[in-house]
Amino acid sequence: MRTVGVEEELLVVDADGTPVPQAPEALTVAARRGEGEDVEQHDRAERGEETGVPDTARLMPELKAQQLELGTPVCSTLGQVHDQLRHWRDRADAAAVAVGARVAALATSPVAVEPVPTEGERYERLVDTFGRTAEEVLTCGCHVHVSVADDEEAVAVLNRIRGWLPVLTALSANSPFWQGRDSSYASFRSEVWHRWPSAGPNAPFADAAEYHAVVDAVLATGTVLDTGMVYFDARLSATWPTVEVRTADVALRVEDAVTLAGVVRGLVETAAREARAGVAPPEIRAEVLRLATWRAGRSGLSGDLVHPRTGRPAPAVDVLGDLLDHVRPALADAGDEARVGEGLDALLTRGTGADLQRRVHRETGSLAAVVRAAVGVTAGEDTARAVAGASR
Repeated sequence: MRTVGVEEELLVVDADGTPVPQAPEALTVAARRGEGEDVEQHDRAERGEETGVPDTARLMPELKAQQLELGTPVCSTLGQVHDQLRHWRDRADAAAVAVGARVAALATSPVAVEPVPTEGERYERLVDTFGRTAEEVLTCGCHVHVSVADDEEAVAVLNRIRGWLPVLTALSANSPFWQGRDSSYASFRSEVWHRWPSAGPNAPFADAAEYHAVVDAVLATGTVLDTGMVYFDARLSATWPTVEVRTADVALRVEDAVTLAGVVRGLVETAAREARAGVAPPEIRAEVLRLATWRAGRSGLSGDLVHPRTGRPAPAVDVLGDLLDHVRPALADAGDEARVGEGLDALLTRGTGADLQRRVHRETGSLAAVVRAAVGVTAGEDTARAVAGASR
């Protein structure tokens, strides 16, 4: 069975719902508890260097001092993914509480905020090199790692999952607000993220050698700092023997992150099986994938998506149904079919994190209440209780 791991980025917020630059202090608390790593260690890991970070280091800095990152250990089952995400969200929140803040699984800040860069040589270089793009970005994503046998299998997988990646953006949409107003997007994080010059979809690769040659060519332009900035929608991890899928917003609910992880593992296994069987990758232009990504970020699951098999608009419910059918044999073999099917049904029935954020805003008229509700859900409260508590 393929193993899976999940990385999540979280906002650090105060009682008024404003992101506050207290992640470094929270990470200091976590480090004292044996639960975090420092900026220098994280910079080295981002560059693909060996860090010697102990396996217990799961809370990490991010680009802005108003956010932190968590990572699960390697997991074999979706039950383990759930338990580890729940545990590390709780540890992140406990570290934030120790410095007078909380954490919220929001992909953008609903309330207006002035982002504060994290101190550190690599982060300073990012701001110096990319100017306003680096200064303004304060977004939180979810990255799913799935194990692969080697680079050749990894590239075969990348070539065959490309068309489904925009659908992952739609089902994870959790960023409707930007700088104090409704963006009109379900995932505005996906719009902001694509300001980075190396972000987005790519063409298929002939083999692993071509993949690495393209990465070398990207680095040779002198535009990105290091391999950590090769922001392809899906890529080979520079550190682990995994395919890393990077298109999703951080999920408001843990169970939605688990559904995402199950879908990604199913896509990777299905693609690997197709490659072994000699099934050619779908012929989808990168230009079409960019449009499909925009469509997914704009409407989430509330409108049409670009269907990966036809390149034409189709209702989100139909696209998710075809996605489930596509990965069903792999899900069944991993014991994930029921859990992922129920998770996708739940997303279609109750909506995404973006839908919940907008509902809270309609009911309360307060973006601070949106953040308070998100803090409660992130902490594991029942959604109805968290929403009711946010309106007080």
